[in-house]
Amino acid sequence: MTILKKSLTVAAMEAAQSPESGPQTLTVSVGPQHSGSGHMRLIVELDGDVIVKVAPDPGYVHRGIEKICEVRNIIKNIPVIERPAIIDSSNLNHAYILAIEELQGVEPPLRAKYLRSLLNEMNRIMSHLYWLSIFGVFVGHTTMFMWPLGDRELFIDLAEQLTGARITHSYIVPGGVRRDLPQGFAEEAVKRTEYFEKRLKEYDKIFFDNPLFSSRSKGVGILPREDAIALGCTGPTLRGSGVDADLRKDEPYGAYSKLDFEVPTRDEADSFSRAYVRMDEMRESCKLIRQIVKEIPAGPIRRKAPIVLPRGEAYSRVESARGECSFYMIGEGGDKPYRVRIITGSYRNMAAIPAVLKGGHLADIRTPWLTLWNSVVRRDR
Repeated sequence: MTILKKSLTVAAMEAAQSPESGPQTLTVSVGPQHSGSGHMRLIVELDGDVIVKVAPDPGYVHRGIEKICEVRNIIKNIPVIERPAIIDSSNLNHAYILAIEELQGVEPPLRAKYLRSLLNEMNRIMSHLYWLSIFGVFVGHTTMFMWPLGDRELFIDLAEQLTGARITHSYIVPGGVRRDLPQGFAEEAVKRTEYFEKRLKEYDKIFFDNPLFSSRSKGVGILPREDAIALGCTGPTLRGSGVDADLRKDEPYGAYSKLDFEVPTRDEADSFSRAYVRMDEMRESCKLIRQIVKEIPAGPIRRKAPIVLPRGEAYSRVESARGECSFYMIGEGGDKPYRVRIITGSYRNMAAIPAVLKGGHLADIRTPWLTLWNSVVRRDR
């Protein structure tokens, strides 16, 4: 944590204009060098150890993803699109392809839709486990750093069997997917998800039922239902405030309209609530994975799709691990998009950070911050 002069940044100067500001306040920078900050920082103004104002500054890994997409063809863009949230790559990949298919008027085969949803749910678990490991070490629980990272390998290996890659899969393509289920995959998926559900019970015992963690998360970082809606929050952040909203149910895509699952919510609206919603989501994802491999229909996995984008506009969105991820795309008849616009779930939830942290203590900043803004999640443009 580095002390800054208030004149060094515009955000810090704006923070100094707060009515509570005065000669007694101090502005500090949390991140971007912090191991869990996700290459962003918070400019925090303090009165003693009480947070007076917070200004999020997320622009430390701006790599021009949107502009890159405008100079590469729609297939070569797929690996690029996975980079803004690399640990949840398939959900971003899916949102991008849905926009292309809307412009092209292409409908993928039903089996391909099941395979897309299968990888999405594996990626959801992988993403939540990565988040949980960083969350654990943030609050000083090193076991909860090691356990989730180890169990994450269960699903990384499954994804590698399905797609040929461990992390960035580039699996979903216009018209369908690249590969079908390998032999023995269904049995292995059932075995691993059932084992992982037992591990989640152990997570409860060692971490979520731990009174030290409960005291640092329950009643901390309250985000009331009305505020979560007004601030445009999404994903586990929104559901942790008691709002039953999930694009997989509200605007079904892939195979979700044919699958039976629940949308976990919690009404406490605190840091513990937002964290435990992710636990419940992983349980639901395990059920979805088993349901998909059991019920997946026979048929082709891909339909022929053109390489060009017809003139027009398309808007697509999916329920990624962090919430709504949306793509706006303009085609002009060539093989490259004229314009691509991306908004990820964590970027939407960033608006809640100042409201949730204000009035709290500096020592409590980590639990609400990480339950709102996933570690190493970036809004690359």
